[in-house]
Amino acid sequence: MKIVKLKKENLHPFLQAVSQDAELWAPVRLSNNKHSFQLIDDFSKIDLDYTRTILPPRKLFLPPEFNMFQASFQGYQEDYSHVTPKVLFGVHPCDLHGLLIFDQFHRQAFEDPYYLKARENTLVFGHSCWPDEYCFCQSTHTHIIEEGYDLFFSELDDYYLVWIGSSEGDDCLRLTPELFEESISEEDIKSYIAWQEKRNRAFQLHINFVSMPDLMELRYHHPLWEVLGQACLSCGSCSMVCPTCNCYNVNDHPVLGKNYSEIHRCWDSCMLENYSAVAGGENFREKRSQRLKLWYTHKLQAYISKYGKPACVGCGRCLVTCPVDINIYTVSRALEGEQVDAFWNRLANEVKQ
Repeated sequence: MKIVKLKKENLHPFLQAVSQDAELWAPVRLSNNKHSFQLIDDFSKIDLDYTRTILPPRKLFLPPEFNMFQASFQGYQEDYSHVTPKVLFGVHPCDLHGLLIFDQFHRQAFEDPYYLKARENTLVFGHSCWPDEYCFCQSTHTHIIEEGYDLFFSELDDYYLVWIGSSEGDDCLRLTPELFEESISEEDIKSYIAWQEKRNRAFQLHINFVSMPDLMELRYHHPLWEVLGQACLSCGSCSMVCPTCNCYNVNDHPVLGKNYSEIHRCWDSCMLENYSAVAGGENFREKRSQRLKLWYTHKLQAYISKYGKPACVGCGRCLVTCPVDINIYTVSRALEGEQVDAFWNRLANEVKQ
């Protein structure tokens, strides 16, 4: 793997060159001080001083809603209009790991062409980050990344060390070779090591994911799930912001005045009440406690047995999103038998009194 050096002043010229024939998407600070991956028409809007975006980058590959195909009595015509050449810049290591999990999931048994075509048409440029009080990607070993990107930018003082992760990434550098330096000094290496060590010490949250599969099994029938179910709002926000959630629904949209329907695919959540409802009125997971148990079984147990790692990348989005403090951190602590200072636990104690 080759590493080159880029001065910060040359970043925008480089992005200008690689986005000549593609859409450039990057993190932008919103009016509420949160961040979102947005289509860039002004480089000054790019804000790399962020911890997490509201929605993970999967929204660019499988949008919240899009048309899969037109269906008529004559047949169907696939619609890949959501697939456009893109350059996705500023993706943190945890979100890159989320995309790697998505890659595995959408290539299993039946390949998902709507995701894979979008992935193939997108250059992904990663960027280093600094943890806040909600990050625990060090516990999931997703605070570093070795694959899944075309280029990765590690920020150091007034320059970047740039890792080349693919032949496509190498081709991007060849568009503006004059902007990059191939010589990495001993001082550069020491600066990178010092930054990495300082960042490792900055993590405040830690979760023992090694024990989670066994604890999920041992506490599968524990009263904890009923306690969580009493507080859960079934809003589905945890699924919407999670980098690895992949549930979706398919809706038939007849087009007025035409002889066909559009078959739309939209994000869904196993946390919503009607997700497990089937014809005849049966609902296999009508209780919120059952749906919570399913969600956390996937995150902390099932994916580990199938893919060798949890379906959690430690991004902290569920921690900052759930209004009743039901998240990977509080649930994992409760599974370990700890008393958790969370809204759902305080609510349960008030009910007892």
